[in-house]
Amino acid sequence: MIENRNGCGTGQNGSRDTVCIDVNRVLDSCRDKDCFENVRVWLTDVGDELLSGAQSVRAKEAKITGVSIRVESVPFNCGFYQILTRFFCRVKVDFCCCGRPREAEGIAVCDKKSILYGSEGSVHVFKSNGTDSDSCMPIPDADMGDNLPIAVVEAVDPVVLDAQILNVCPPCSCGCCCGDIPEAVRGSLEGTLLSDEGGSGRYLAVSLGFFSVIRIERPGQYLVSATEYAVPDKVCSCGEHESPCAVFEKMAFPFSEFAPAPYRGNQNCGCDKQ
Repeated sequence: MIENRNGCGTGQNGSRDTVCIDVNRVLDSCRDKDCFENVRVWLTDVGDELLSGAQSVRAKEAKITGVSIRVESVPFNCGFYQILTRFFCRVKVDFCCCGRPREAEGIAVCDKKSILYGSEGSVHVFKSNGTDSDSCMPIPDADMGDNLPIAVVEAVDPVVLDAQILNVCPPCSCGCCCGDIPEAVRGSLEGTLLSDEGGSGRYLAVSLGFFSVIRIERPGQYLVSATEYAVPDKVCSCGEHESPCAVFEKMAFPFSEFAPAPYRGNQNCGCDKQ
């Protein structure tokens, strides 16, 4: 951990001025803790072969490999929008086959719906896209945006709460349709993801816990006080001509790595004395 230093310049005269900036304003936001039970895991061909002869299963980890976000207006509720979020998670498990564990992986799909206030917009936004065109402009040289607000979803990798082998397809958030999984998500697996028609007839289901923060934004213009930007004072140096020990001496000691974070919840933990 290299000691942090501010590399910004101070400006030629240090003068301040009022400038107009174009940023996204947060109109509404929410946090949530979701539990998705018995979500089907679409396995690869290798994983399905292991599943067919497995006696038990143990979940190892789950990571978000892709997210699909769609914003739709809520009927009869002007200014409110529903955010449809679809999480694609790569799940790793250990199947117990003939007394020894065998690792396999697949994709679990979880759908979440939220409703937030995003105000109403009545303007069409056009932004230049940098394409070349002649003076007659035979093709549009600007991208047209709609009046929908922007949805932003923040989430950490889910917690795997349970994993089990079922002989009947569990209720699935993706409608039990493997074709909805994007090709980029499929490419994160080592192996070929089986389609709906393939498989051994048994199914792997997991329960996942998500922590997420969702916010809705719209562009806005604001006046702020700013200082003129100048060339940074800090010199770019990686210590090429210094010995490794000399570079190590300049690193700050990582005290936070040796001190566990204090618990900031309810200190009595519900254990009040009677």
